[in-house]
Amino acid sequence: MPISKCPPKSEPLWKAWDQKAQKNGLRHQVFAVSGDHYVGKWKDNMKHGKGTQVWRKNGAIYEGDWKFGKRDGYGTLSLSDQETGKYRRVYSGWWKGDKKCGYGIQFFGPKEYYEGDWCGNQRSGWGRMYYSNGDIYEGQWCNDKPEGEGMLRLKNGNRYEGNWQRGMKNGSGRFFHLDHGQLFEGLWVDNIAKCGTMIDSGRDEAPKPTQFPIPEVKILDPDGVLAEALATFKKTEEED
Repeated sequence: MPISKCPPKSEPLWKAWDQKAQKNGLRHQVFAVSGDHYVGKWKDNMKHGKGTQVWRKNGAIYEGDWKFGKRDGYGTLSLSDQETGKYRRVYSGWWKGDKKCGYGIQFFGPKEYYEGDWCGNQRSGWGRMYYSNGDIYEGQWCNDKPEGEGMLRLKNGNRYEGNWQRGMKNGSGRFFHLDHGQLFEGLWVDNIAKCGTMIDSGRDEAPKPTQFPIPEVKILDPDGVLAEALATFKKTEEED
């Protein structure tokens, strides 16, 4: 008795094409419609693992870790320098969800950079900022500004140690005038010293000492007067 066999069913061509189009594992350059291109590892059609992305619009290059289509892990972002034609590093550090998060170094210019903690693309936590004018701030940050305890060391050696708020000196702090050999300690509001005490400190060794030393205060209770002034000023600030 003859046996008939059914011919095997053939898969539609679109399924084979779709399978070939799926991006998994290491791939060579993959171009987007915008002209951006990526070289690296994929998972389920998303950048995942080590890879390099080049953006056509601004010429930026990211080299590092990816997780499900977003920069996540350690990576370096570079931009093209229009004057030299070479790439300059802008940021090296940790990322999470396509944003700077964790420890990293951001370069704002040839002599200006920040090293420290980040959160959501903003300086947040502990960090040290080197300014182009030679000043250095080291301390706490929040919302991309100095906030909390911190020290600002000026180019001439003078420094402020104390509290910061919204990127300005606010609260208790000490300012060391090392060039004159004096120390101010008191209360600050928006970078302005409101009340406190000024004493000679290392005046004999200072490079530019004042002509005369600070005279002795001739009141019965200088500490009490200062404490009263501080309390009055703080009360006024709270009422405002």
